[in-house]
Amino acid sequence: MAAGDSGMPDQRRTSAVSVVRIRGRALPDGEWIDLYADGDRWTTDPVQNAELVAEGWVLPGLVDAHTHPGAEAPGQPLDEELLRVDLGRHAEHGVTLIRAPGLAGEPPSWFGTDPDLPRAVHAGPWIAQHGQFFADWGRRTTHADLPEVAATQAARTGWAKVIADWLPGDAPLPVDVLRAVVAAVHAVGGRVAVHTQHGAGGAAAVAAGVDSVEHGMHLDPALLHRMAEQGTALTPTLSVINGASQRLRDTADSPRRRWALGGAAAHGPLVAAAAEAGVTLLAGTDSRPHGRVADEVRALVAAGVRPHVALGAASWTARDYLGLPGLVPGAPADAVVYPDDPRQHLDRLDRPGAVVLRGRLVRAAAG
Repeated sequence: MAAGDSGMPDQRRTSAVSVVRIRGRALPDGEWIDLYADGDRWTTDPVQNAELVAEGWVLPGLVDAHTHPGAEAPGQPLDEELLRVDLGRHAEHGVTLIRAPGLAGEPPSWFGTDPDLPRAVHAGPWIAQHGQFFADWGRRTTHADLPEVAATQAARTGWAKVIADWLPGDAPLPVDVLRAVVAAVHAVGGRVAVHTQHGAGGAAAVAAGVDSVEHGMHLDPALLHRMAEQGTALTPTLSVINGASQRLRDTADSPRRRWALGGAAAHGPLVAAAAEAGVTLLAGTDSRPHGRVADEVRALVAAGVRPHVALGAASWTARDYLGLPGLVPGAPADAVVYPDDPRQHLDRLDRPGAVVLRGRLVRAAAG
């Protein structure tokens, strides 16, 4: 909370503070910290003219690890103005880092570097087989060309996103193709995220050793220990799958409806089992509106994931997985501050008292 405040007032955007200082109990360990922003790096050494802007429970920012900002609906092109609005909503709710495993177009030069908007990791456009995925989004390629296409993308941005399966009845990518993709991408120092919502696609992704499984609906729980052993993360997008299943309950019966409802019913228990097995969980919201990563944390907890693990999936765990350290000297100067332990007050999680991004106070308590 802002120094001197005692509640959770409305938020306002601010950049008037010249040098930011924060202090409080830092998660994940709960140790006391007193940090100064020296440019875009935290330091414990006092910095001249620093202003204490927030004190309370401190996280190294929230992370939405599966978000597709900048397009109004599937298949529509990237809109730069909308992209800025979407990212602004993320920042308002404490998100200082996003991963976009799939974008509707080439992002502008300011993407991930604008001082008021979250840092960003992205995988460029989705890569799919012919005849699958949303029309007018992503690239379609043959099995033979897919490894080279994915490696070229990952060499540019660090990630490639591959659609391993799509609608019921569609053929999933063969495991040997995914293995070749992983080998090619890893050879250029990149990582592979794979969309899968079918058992066969999930099994192929795990067998191929992909870096992250996105959604993972219908994933065989017997594969969870292997995922943990090889470091394959799971981004379950549980809140959006739960929401979609609620809407489907009022629709007519069909094979696709039964597939979706069956997968959704099993997804929460699968995610809880993944956490118990030691799989790295990443919190992602997947769909509009943006700035709802707190909903994903609450969905994880409702499914049986411990609050500490669920919050880590949207903060320090995800940040570490994506290559950024937490609240330590020399780390990028990002933080989100709450007046109380957010693990005990999940209802307040999307109303931070202060947000610091790149050493600047971009969100603070009003009044």
